[in-house]
Amino acid sequence: MSVWRKKPVEQVLADKKKNKRGLVPTLGVADLTALGVGAVIGTGIFVLTGVAAANYAGPGVVFSFILSGIAATLAAMVYAELGAAIPSAGSAYTFSYVSLGEIIAWLVGWNLILEYLVAAGAVSIGWSSYMGDLLQSVGITLPAAFTSSPFDGGIVNLPAALIVLVITGLIITGTQHSTTANKIIVVAKLAAIALFIALGVQHINPANWRPVLPYGISGVFHGAAIVFFAYIGFDAVATASEEVKNPQRDLPRGIIWTLVISTLLYIVVAGILTGMVKYTNLNTASPVATALLRAGIPWASALVSVGALAGLTSVLLVAMYGQSRIFFAMARDDLLPPIFDWLHPRLRTPVWDSIIIGVLVALIGAFLPIGLVAELANIGTLTAFIAVSTGAIILRRTNPDLRRPFRLPWMPAIPVLTIISAGYLAINLPPLTWVRFIAWVAIGLVVYWLYGYRKSKLARESQEVYASRAMPEPARKPEDGKKV
Repeated sequence: MSVWRKKPVEQVLADKKKNKRGLVPTLGVADLTALGVGAVIGTGIFVLTGVAAANYAGPGVVFSFILSGIAATLAAMVYAELGAAIPSAGSAYTFSYVSLGEIIAWLVGWNLILEYLVAAGAVSIGWSSYMGDLLQSVGITLPAAFTSSPFDGGIVNLPAALIVLVITGLIITGTQHSTTANKIIVVAKLAAIALFIALGVQHINPANWRPVLPYGISGVFHGAAIVFFAYIGFDAVATASEEVKNPQRDLPRGIIWTLVISTLLYIVVAGILTGMVKYTNLNTASPVATALLRAGIPWASALVSVGALAGLTSVLLVAMYGQSRIFFAMARDDLLPPIFDWLHPRLRTPVWDSIIIGVLVALIGAFLPIGLVAELANIGTLTAFIAVSTGAIILRRTNPDLRRPFRLPWMPAIPVLTIISAGYLAINLPPLTWVRFIAWVAIGLVVYWLYGYRKSKLARESQEVYASRAMPEPARKPEDGKKV
């Protein structure tokens, strides 16, 4: 049996058409765009903008967001072609399975598990911090022992764990309920950002933009590698492709609209933020609220904090939703135990996936520090981008007749540029992140050899085909008057 065996595109499409062990299509382009914006707009604006400006790029963080946005947009166009042509749960995992083979697909799926788990954990920790600040502004102070991890001097970060469990219950109730809640949250979040833009532009001091590049051009690139975390989540749109009513038309639109809206908002907010406050004073978990407080607008700071909570809630919702669909797709191919592709008979959602993910993310949020958690998210996404872009080039050659409702222009230039940009951002990540990533990949390979390699549906099917070919044909009985 070969670890490079590929899942035929025709089989993926046939399973989707028959809806065997499948998910219910309920989403349209507005749902997808809200899902994408819900995933992308949150941590980047409300947390990472200040950290990246203070420690890496200064006012040049605007250019960091542009560079990361370009890399994400290039990848988004590749995802749009593949997602429209192969609308199946699993996103980068499924795309890699049909183009690069099972072992690469497994590693991509394994890295996406890392991405979504640690991203959701980081967001839950940020959510807890904002909730503590908001409660403190109205005179309620939560005990530090129950709002910090043991690494930060506490016992358990209880609010982080509780919000994860609430989101888990929401995801279990069904996709339509989740997307409806997400739309409401996204509207609240965008309203808070609009309020900040409207007020903040009136308090810009151009002197705060000097020097533009205090850490040099290398600081911009290091900042881009860090703020790329802000764009993690747009691929969650692709993970939902099996639940889209018209994926060939709506999936590319949802992905592209997500990146356009998100990138523009990041650039505008980063520019205003560094114009309101000197970049050296932005090294805080709540830079937007801090800027408004320094401008003497406390009521707006409180409102934006509420919007930040809404933003982080939507990111958490989409990250955990996307993770459950990755588990579901991998289990449907028998690379994970069957518990992960069991659908509730009435809700038609992967309940056990959601429960297991909820428990893991709650543990991460409750007991690990945000610095350790956030560093690991980017590298999993960047490696997935490289794999998907490589797969897109290969599929153009191996499946030239595949129906592609959205056809990527300038092929193979865009996938090649995606590979280069993602690779360069990955190189600019801290060395310790690479050490942890290599350890995670090593664990994944062990799990694959112990379970997925032997249990894989493709492996079983290939064995059955080999056995049928190896069996000798039964001897024919001689006809009357003839010799055989």
